[in-house]
Amino acid sequence: MRVTVLGCGDAFGSGGRLHTCFHVAGAGSGFLVDCGASALIAMRRFGVDPNGIDAVFLTHLHGDHFGGLPWLILDGQLVSRREKPLVIVGPPGLRTRLPAAMEALFPGSASAERSFAVEIREIEAGAPQTVGDVRVTAFAVNHPSGAASHALRLEQGGRVLAYTGDTEWVEALVPAGREADLLIAEGYTVERPVPFHLSWAALRARLPEIAPRRLMLTHMSPEMLAHRPDGYIAAEDGLVLDL
Repeated sequence: MRVTVLGCGDAFGSGGRLHTCFHVAGAGSGFLVDCGASALIAMRRFGVDPNGIDAVFLTHLHGDHFGGLPWLILDGQLVSRREKPLVIVGPPGLRTRLPAAMEALFPGSASAERSFAVEIREIEAGAPQTVGDVRVTAFAVNHPSGAASHALRLEQGGRVLAYTGDTEWVEALVPAGREADLLIAEGYTVERPVPFHLSWAALRARLPEIAPRRLMLTHMSPEMLAHRPDGYIAAEDGLVLDL
């Protein structure tokens, strides 16, 4: 399993970073975890073929985490000439929010005829689904987004990738990330509490229970970007990790 960071910035592009998007490639299907507004730009920059993406798994429905989907779908229709289906998995509300976003940005795009199917699957916390060769389990977190927000645990080919999404500390992060080959966690601040966001101090206090094999922090504010990494991998746009 190879993980490429296509974007690790917060909603405001702190440090000039692109919006949240992680590309995962392995012996099986290729997929994205979140698809922020700048995702297609990042794919072009870092050499990821949009047609090689079989599925997109979303943590929540904020623009910096799902706002790149209209461009990804339009690219498949108009530029990359996609033919195989694209499966998009996200929290309840996705079936309404995605077409609304497409219509707001590109009127008529939600109902346009395409050469490929877009399959939307809504996932509830605690109800695992299998998408191709990926098993995904969602965990409820605390981050208001107009719909449920989730942490995700993704299993493929004997490897486990876990991602907190955006959230303040909740107990569900322990089973979500337990002994994952890679835990990607929000590290918005060093210690300062910010409602609905996770600090490095809050996460670090519970790491012995989670016990991930590797830890990468993402979605960092300017103060966190200035913090010297201590016990974690600091995400960078374009960073590649092999698990």
